[in-house]
Amino acid sequence: MNTYIRRCATLLLLLWLAILPAHADVANAPGTNLEVSLITYGPGETYWERFGHDAIEIRDTVSGEAVNFNYGVFDFDESGFLFNFARGRMHYLMDAAHSEDDERYYVETGRSVTRQRLAFTPEQATALRDYLLWNLRPENVRYDYDYYVTNCSTRVRDALDKALGGILKTALQAKPGGMTYRQQTARLMSNQSWLMLILDLGLGPYADQPLNAWQESFLPMVLQRELAGIKTGDGRALVIDEQVLSPNRLQAPPDNAPDLRLPLAIAGLVFAALLIALQRIWPIGYALLASLYLLLAGVVGVILLILWLGTAHHSAWANANLLLFNPLAWLLLASVWRARRGVSASRFANIVLVVQLVAALLAIGLHLLPGVVQQNQPWLLFALPCWLALAFTLRRNRPA
Repeated sequence: MNTYIRRCATLLLLLWLAILPAHADVANAPGTNLEVSLITYGPGETYWERFGHDAIEIRDTVSGEAVNFNYGVFDFDESGFLFNFARGRMHYLMDAAHSEDDERYYVETGRSVTRQRLAFTPEQATALRDYLLWNLRPENVRYDYDYYVTNCSTRVRDALDKALGGILKTALQAKPGGMTYRQQTARLMSNQSWLMLILDLGLGPYADQPLNAWQESFLPMVLQRELAGIKTGDGRALVIDEQVLSPNRLQAPPDNAPDLRLPLAIAGLVFAALLIALQRIWPIGYALLASLYLLLAGVVGVILLILWLGTAHHSAWANANLLLFNPLAWLLLASVWRARRGVSASRFANIVLVVQLVAALLAIGLHLLPGVVQQNQPWLLFALPCWLALAFTLRRNRPA
């Protein structure tokens, strides 16, 4: 969720050494002088900025010095970073900077910046400050990142909750969330349709579990919203005041996730009709279009299998879309090229078609089971017409 990389991992030790003298006021101020705020940054334009970002601000009210602590830094220069990213074993870093320096980028790029001043007691503010400084040490600064469970927002949430004695978790776990992981992902990625579709295709049933407000606060904007309703132990509102430091100047994401069922159903029907028509009027075009579908279906299946069996991306495990798109599709490539000459599918190809159609029916059956199931209706509506059209065109010609 971080917007940019401010420091490389190789400079972490220098960062820590620099923070102590540079932030002497915040580091050593008594709790009575400390003011705690949640800083929330709105979504950016690029895909890694779409979930937003946040930070904890610790301010010394006597000196005026303010430091933002955030958990959203990653290091491309880390050994094996891209390989670990692909495996779902990403390492992120904590960072700290003067508040003005930390917020300048977001203001310049048009992203909203909101400060919520929180009702921390001096003892709570001291405990939070000390924990953040401890967390910033080189031996503690790294953590294992997960998009939904352990990210820049959940780490901020957990640090605040720890200092507040657990009142956030108690209150938010008892409150139902508004959306699932899938819905929030689609909503925030909707301005980049191609990426939204790829992510929706790759998410498994884990992304469709009902969430409580604690889980849904993996998003900084949700955490910001939920804090406004929290009461402290003595009945006071946790949020003393909320100030928009910089308004949003970018296109805001929609309030709800787009419904992909109708667009993908239409796409599947159009593809099926085009496939049937091309076999009659332009056989080579039919073979090319069918081959493209079969190639992509196989590639998608291989990727889904790798995500499930070979990575830690648990949100992609047990993906029912494997019943719709899988490497079996490659076994039909030769048949579509024979079909352009009017030759019907072989017995082997017919068996493959039957297996694939049964798999599609099984996907429908799984979707209809009671309880939490994968919300892949859009892909069912797209794939079924495509497979039926392929079966029809491969079987309607003369026998081999």
